[in-house]
Formats: sequence, C-alpha cells, structure tokens
Amino acid sequence: MGVQIGDIVEKESILIESLEGRKFAIDAYNTLYQFLSIIRQPDGTPLMNHEGKITSHFSGLFYRTVKLITKGIKPIYVFDGVPPVLKKETIKERQEIREKARKEWKDALKEEDIERAYTKATQSSKLTKEMVEESKILLERMGVPYVQAPSEGEAQAAHMCSKGDVWAACSQDFDSILFGSPILVRNITITGKRKIPRRNIYVDVSPEVIKLKETLGALEISKDQLIEIGLMVGTDFNSGIKGIGPKKALLLVKKGKTAEQVYREQGIDCEIDLDKARDLFKNPDVTGDYSFSWKPPKREEVISFLCDKYDFSLERINIAKMTSAVLKMKRG
Repeated sequence: MGVQIGDIVEKESILIESLEGRKFAIDAYNTLYQFLSIIRQPDGTPLMNHEGKITSHFSGLFYRTVKLITKGIKPIYVFDGVPPVLKKETIKERQEIREKARKEWKDALKEEDIERAYTKATQSSKLTKEMVEESKILLERMGVPYVQAPSEGEAQAAHMCSKGDVWAACSQDFDSILFGSPILVRNITITGKRKIPRRNIYVDVSPEVIKLKETLGALEISKDQLIEIGLMVGTDFNSGIKGIGPKKALLLVKKGKTAEQVYREQGIDCEIDLDKARDLFKNPDVTGDYSFSWKPPKREEVISFLCDKYDFSLERINIAKMTSAVLKMKRG
C-alpha cells in the first residue's frame, strides 16, 4: 500500500538500458509481494511445486534478478526487520483484507468467474517467514547481496541512497521519498507488458524515476511539508483523513496547515501520535553496518534449490548467462 502521493510527484519514464552499471537498493518485501500477486495461473492459483508449496516468488526473484544483472544493473535486496509499533494496525488491516480477498477468490472460482477470481487472488497474497528466509537462501546461492534492515526496508534503502552507496531506492510505493531517499525508481522489477485487470488490454510498463529535490522544487514545498501531505492522505502508520487526497493536501500545506490542524477541522481524532510518525520518517531505525558484492552464482546449489526442491525446469535455469554478466560486471 504505502503512502499514496503518486498524483503529485515528478516522474520521469526511462529505458531500463539507461540504468546499466548502477546500484539499487530494492525493497525486498514489496518486490516479493509483487511476484506473489502477479505470477499466477489464469484462475489466480499461484505457481506451486509437487508438495503444494508456493513458488511464484522464487520464479519472479530468480528470472527478474537474472534479467537485471544481464542488463548490467546491480541489485541489492533490502529486507524488513521488526515493524514499528505504529504499524501494528496497518498490518492487522492488511491481514483482514487478504483474508477477505481469499474468500472472494474461492467464491469466484465456484461461480466460474475466472477474471474476478484472478483479481481477488492477486489481493490475497501472503508472505510468510519461511518464504522470506528461503528467498535469502536463493539470493545467496545466486551470488546476489542483500541487507537486513533493523526495521522498515524502505527506510534502510533510503539511507543507503542518501549515503551514496546505491544510486536509488527501488519500490512500487513512495515511502522511500518520505524517508529522504534522493532518488526512487519504480517498476524496475516489473518492466514489460502488463495486462490491465478485468480488461483485455496490455500496457507497456517502464521504469520511473522520482527525484526528491526536483519534486520538492516543482511543488514549491519542503521535505517536512511532504511528510505532512503523507500524514494527511495516510501512511503505513496512520489511516489519513477521508476526502483528503494528495492534491488537496498539497494546497493545505501551502496554506501552512499541519496534519493535526486538518484532523481537528474535519472533526476527526487521529488514531496515533502524529509527532511519533513524523519522527519515524525523519529519524528511522537504520543500520550502516552492511557491505555487498556480486559473485558468480553457485550453479549446482541454484539447480538443487529451484529444480530438485521446487520443480523448476532445468532448461530454463540459464546460469551461464548470469555468470557471464557478473564476471563482466566485476571487470567493469
């Protein structure tokens, strides 16, 4: 979900080839949820092995990462740690949404409404601790680095970008911008043609670059005011104010309004201490204790994991192509 400020940020579409040689801190949880959501059969059933274990996220993680590396892009996956206390209600709400969607998916299957079933199935994705830990194992065997964040992965990615250790943070959500990432790139792991839900229409999806400095300049606001906009429309820490979207929130902050003032004017009690939410964006729990390098994949270990354990086709596991790309990357 994340903070919904896409209507007001400055976005630039670029070719994925233009990102060659750059390092990216990729929000791992956000990316794995993407794969679990979109890599499914036509009726919404996720990919599974012979034991019924879901493999959609492995499919996305392996093939999309190989694609990035063969294009000269250097990915570092950043995993969430312990969520902030303020995120407790959001997590509970998301769980309820997933359970409701799962029930509606099963109902749609019974009614043989395949398109509705697929749509509901994409909303029911659940990422377990086992999936997360095994994703790390796959990355290790692929020779791809990852960083374990102490708390929010997007905050950690923003920190790494601010320090200049990566060129950009990568996520479909815009939260990294509120956490202070100078650059956010969206769509890097889903570039290509995508079908619009419930419509027989396909669109081209290309990477989008959002630069914090340029966005603030275009909107004529400060970073603190951008955080106020987030608190008005809703973040992972608060539900926001009904009827206040990003454009209206922008007008309000330009008039000098704070989120507290708008809550009071709307006659609404905020469910959290907004100062604590502000502090989470301004002073997130991050670590500087990380290092990363890209290594040639361990061919036999990757095959053992994907083919022997999770029934992937050996013919589609092109380790040689990835190895060549990594060696070229190291020489560069």
